[in-house]
Amino acid sequence: MNTIYKTKLVALAALVLTTAACKKDFLDVTPTDKVSDTAVLSDSVLFEAFVVNRYLGVRLIDKEAEGTPPGFGRGFEYAMWSSLSDESIYNNDDNTWFIQRGQLLPENTGIAGTFWKRSYRSIRECNYALTHISEVPMSEAHKNLLVAELKFIRAFRYHDLIRNYGGIVLLGDKVVELTDDFSDPSLFKREDLATSLAYVLSQLDEAAAGLPENNSNSWLRGRATRGAALALKSRLTLYAASPLYNVGTWEAAVQAANAVIALNRYTISQNGYRALFRKTSDDNEIIFARYYSVGARHVPMEIANGPNGYDGWGGNVPLQNLVDAYRMANGKSISDPTSGYDPQNPYIGRDPRFYQTIFYNGAGYRDRNVETFRPGGRDSQDGPSNWNTSKTGYYLRKFIDEDMPINNPWNIAGLQPWIYFRYAEILLNFAEAANELSGPDAIPAGASFSAREALNQIRSRTGVEMPAVPAGLSQEAFRELVRNERQIELAFEEHRFYDVRRWKIAEQTENVPAYGIEITKNGSTFNYTRKIALDGRSFAAKHYWLPIPREEIQASNNTLQQNPGY
Repeated sequence: MNTIYKTKLVALAALVLTTAACKKDFLDVTPTDKVSDTAVLSDSVLFEAFVVNRYLGVRLIDKEAEGTPPGFGRGFEYAMWSSLSDESIYNNDDNTWFIQRGQLLPENTGIAGTFWKRSYRSIRECNYALTHISEVPMSEAHKNLLVAELKFIRAFRYHDLIRNYGGIVLLGDKVVELTDDFSDPSLFKREDLATSLAYVLSQLDEAAAGLPENNSNSWLRGRATRGAALALKSRLTLYAASPLYNVGTWEAAVQAANAVIALNRYTISQNGYRALFRKTSDDNEIIFARYYSVGARHVPMEIANGPNGYDGWGGNVPLQNLVDAYRMANGKSISDPTSGYDPQNPYIGRDPRFYQTIFYNGAGYRDRNVETFRPGGRDSQDGPSNWNTSKTGYYLRKFIDEDMPINNPWNIAGLQPWIYFRYAEILLNFAEAANELSGPDAIPAGASFSAREALNQIRSRTGVEMPAVPAGLSQEAFRELVRNERQIELAFEEHRFYDVRRWKIAEQTENVPAYGIEITKNGSTFNYTRKIALDGRSFAAKHYWLPIPREEIQASNNTLQQNPGY
């Protein structure tokens, strides 16, 4: 987007459509901080700004939603979604520890509690725009483009609801009004998973047909393309075929991923793994992302997650559970006795993505090495700002921009893009689905390569270059490999939480303690001792889905069906 257009969007981001009161008297004044329906529907620029702001949404103004990001998912927040999984814990709690400990309740949802209301608020806004777009003075071609965008945004919101709650309330094009009869139970009828997914997938087909293949100039940067709609379809069809959902087919998931691949627009970035996640990133691997500007930035990652010895706040600290998932550079698991893994030199010879994702003891950062050892380590309890010391012995590196300052970040930091879809995810979707359909080496109908070859495209990335997956693996062995590859390649990108649930393995992964490492320095040597960084992690079968907040159940006159177990 150009600067002028960005400024308009920022200025309009908080505007709420209002309707004029019927009674005309001296109290009936025109608000100066809002834009009326009439103004929006009679001005094509205002209407388009309203549509574009649906990518951002509106912050919910209540205590529960404080700090809730206005976009899709949580993205760059103080407590990231990774800290509700076995990837990390949030050093300062922020309503995450009780969820890790299985204490999530409809009355106590913490950072997991806002998806329902903000998703339906956005859906209502999309429906409003779709209902009234015919009244806006603009060309039919441009209206059709905005309709496609609105259907994509609405589908994304429904996808967020489905992957958190399961079957959902489908509103179609209905614009819910305060004058509606809320005693009507049909307004709160939850559809089953199959019906919910079928509706959203059909909307994505319609959106993809009307969206451009690419946004050719900066004015359109960050808006939906055909690839974005097809990527969302790929994700949802993969979910649909997975054990938790079990309402789709692996063949459909293969076809959906292949539809993105067949666009021939996206590639695995050869500019380096970490470069994707920096503010300067502009790469053909990115399919759809949220971009930020100086006037609209996110939480500065450098101070929010940096080591305490650099005056960072710790933030989302990686778990030993995740560190152990990184294989050796030779491709072997650290549990393999032939891998070359040395428990007394645990950070030597690992998958290159480990070094680009996690700060560990001895990692180079800025003008020195990270020191999480005791006694005397500057990034341990013995260092400055020790109340921010990592509870796990690790710090997050993946999104950190070392060109940004730490101590005065608010003027220029917080500009990294949040990537919703990138080509690596599509290849991983394809690899998983193709393996489940016909094994790792077969080339599915309509595709140009096998599941194994898809994985090797990711593992040949410049700066990563892990060994190629050999031919002849069993379906089960490849399944474990592709699951590990997703865990590593997509770490901290809001996938792991949903992956372990859709695979129905969360009762294993989320009932393991949250481990860290304690490092003791003795002369020139280090001793490594595994420790529990957060006790009491617990996961029950009911936690495969989030509870609908109690206030939403009550607002429906208790006709809205709660998820089982809550």
